[in-house]
Amino acid sequence: MNTRSSILVLLSIAVVTGCQKLNENPKGNLTPSQYYKSQADLDAAVAAIYTELTPDFSFGYTSQMTSCFGADDLTTDPGLNKQPFREYDELNGTATNSGMLAEWQGPWATIYQANNVLAVYQNVSTTDQLKQQSAGQALFLRAFCYYYLVRTFGAIPIVTGPIDATARPPRDSVANVYALIVSDLQVAIAWLPTSFPGQPGKATQNAARALLADVYLTMTGWPLNQPSYNALAAAEADSVINAAQYSLVPDYGTVFTTNNNSEAVFGLQFNVAGGVPNRTLGSSCVPLDEVAVNGSSGWDDYYPEINFYLNRPLCKRSNETFYDTIKLIQPDKSYQLVPWNSTLTHAGHPYYKKFRAAAGDGVIETATSIASINPSTNKTKDFIRYPMVLLDFAEASDMAGGSPSAAAYAAINLVRARAGEPNLVTGLSQTAFRDSVVAERAYEFAGENGVRWYDIVRLQLLPQILAVRSPLENPVPSNVDINTRYISPIPQTDMLKDPNWAQNPGY
Repeated sequence: MNTRSSILVLLSIAVVTGCQKLNENPKGNLTPSQYYKSQADLDAAVAAIYTELTPDFSFGYTSQMTSCFGADDLTTDPGLNKQPFREYDELNGTATNSGMLAEWQGPWATIYQANNVLAVYQNVSTTDQLKQQSAGQALFLRAFCYYYLVRTFGAIPIVTGPIDATARPPRDSVANVYALIVSDLQVAIAWLPTSFPGQPGKATQNAARALLADVYLTMTGWPLNQPSYNALAAAEADSVINAAQYSLVPDYGTVFTTNNNSEAVFGLQFNVAGGVPNRTLGSSCVPLDEVAVNGSSGWDDYYPEINFYLNRPLCKRSNETFYDTIKLIQPDKSYQLVPWNSTLTHAGHPYYKKFRAAAGDGVIETATSIASINPSTNKTKDFIRYPMVLLDFAEASDMAGGSPSAAAYAAINLVRARAGEPNLVTGLSQTAFRDSVVAERAYEFAGENGVRWYDIVRLQLLPQILAVRSPLENPVPSNVDINTRYISPIPQTDMLKDPNWAQNPGY
């Protein structure tokens, strides 16, 4: 059995292991002193780290974005069974929100698996180089998870080794969590190779550099507000650009129908046949109104806000991003095509086109009919795409240098050219250029993994976003203090386990 097949088998086994809470003893899942002996054992243990991110209760379903519904690129149905998403869309999330658990449990389970590997990898009988490559992946994935946790929940415990089931580690400061993330990624950069030939999905040296660039850029904004990190962010992103390992897929729409393409820097691998489906695409983003010839229908989980769509750049990328003609099945199985704001539609919103087809196994359709709508796809979930590296470099170098350089313009213009937009006007001020990059990122990554929401958080943009929010969206209660809505509450189940923890302000 080759390495790729082995990973898929491990994924299919691990998907049925269930949730892992913060206080669970990782030794209950793995027994390092008995299990980690050979390189094959170590490879399997590292594969198990990736596996923790793939189930529905982690990053395999739309729940992974629950807290990100406060952004203007995500909204949901005013009724149906969408309360977890709707709470956050209304900036009124709660500590008992069921959808948010995926954002808490999945990363913690991954961190514990990574810690198991890091505790024993040096004792495995293999070469030093292979040991470091295994540990480098564990460090990358631990940093990746801490990055999602700290941006979502603020102060959280720092756990860097196996702990007892009864342990109640205190919440540490946001600054200390970021220090751990940076340290983990710096070591990962030193230990990881530039590629794992024939093994897509493994974290590489440039994936670690790209993630570190994004981390540094986030550290320049709220809550740390340390502008000195702009130069470091620019340097890391520039190193990835100069490595010439990645390139933009010529057609934007193709990015979302192909796996491990030329701009995929890091993404999670999924396999329906192996019991590891990606369920954030297909049915999840399809209108409730749409019913396929075979009777399958959309779930209406998420779509963009009206004004986010209306303010889109009029370009090829937007045509490939947004779905604004709804197909309504008729009694004779033909379809009536209506605009997104037709009174015949349920939600009166546009949807996302780029997430429909998935890897050719999501929505199976033509321009005038729908054969089937599937909830489980084989599409890789790309968390870092090369355009992120380009736009991180453009923004960070501008903010570090006091004004945009020719290289910064070149970086954003690569993204704009692929989108079908003209080059950005020259002579912009530092702030105007930064704002242009942020706007470009919003539409390049619309609906993807909370990218837009985390920009809103670090730049404290909620007042501006709400000022232009359509009155047709789910209402934000008048008593909500939006200044407390940039981070989520800690899940109530975990709050009850440690009386020394204080809930985040406003919850």
